[in-house]
Amino acid sequence: MTTILDLIRHGEPKGGPMFRGSKDDPLSEQGWQQMRAAIASTDHWDTIVSSPMARCQRFAEKLAGQLNLPLHVENDLREIGFGEWEGLTAEQVEHSYGDRLNRFWQDPIRFIPPGGEPVNDFYDRVIHSFNHWQEKLAGQKVLVVCHGGVIRMVLADVLGIPLEKSFTGFAVPYACRSRIQVDQSEFGLFRSVISHQP
Repeated sequence: MTTILDLIRHGEPKGGPMFRGSKDDPLSEQGWQQMRAAIASTDHWDTIVSSPMARCQRFAEKLAGQLNLPLHVENDLREIGFGEWEGLTAEQVEHSYGDRLNRFWQDPIRFIPPGGEPVNDFYDRVIHSFNHWQEKLAGQKVLVVCHGGVIRMVLADVLGIPLEKSFTGFAVPYACRSRIQVDQSEFGLFRSVISHQP
């Protein structure tokens, strides 16, 4: 039995690039265009799973309606919380917090933003949720509309990337798509990254 999970990051939100985390901004018009451009007429899914954040769920709702697909909204697929950094650009964080931003990129396990969600906790909730939907929707083709951080955690888990490297090991731009294939047979469960398209 084979399960296909296509993960897509949301497009650009209103307000542009910043540490957004739990800040619930909707997509900008450019963000909507990025998402529409990332979906091909040849795409076929059986169901859609979405983060509850507006920048994900609004698009997922619209696409599910257009394709007449069931939609599951999953709270544990929301983005990591950046604490005091939410709503700030990288430049503003550097100005206000000195080298803490660089330390976060180098070792997000030990240097979390003030008041932010620990990366280990984020990883645990994302992977628990992802595994739940992988099992619940086994044998289907699934679109998961989520966040850059969520995709990083899933790819780190599948590829065995240390969490310390999960935020700098690969690019996940707006509307980036990644495909995970899960094959289950009498020999066991095999998961592989089929594609990652920034």
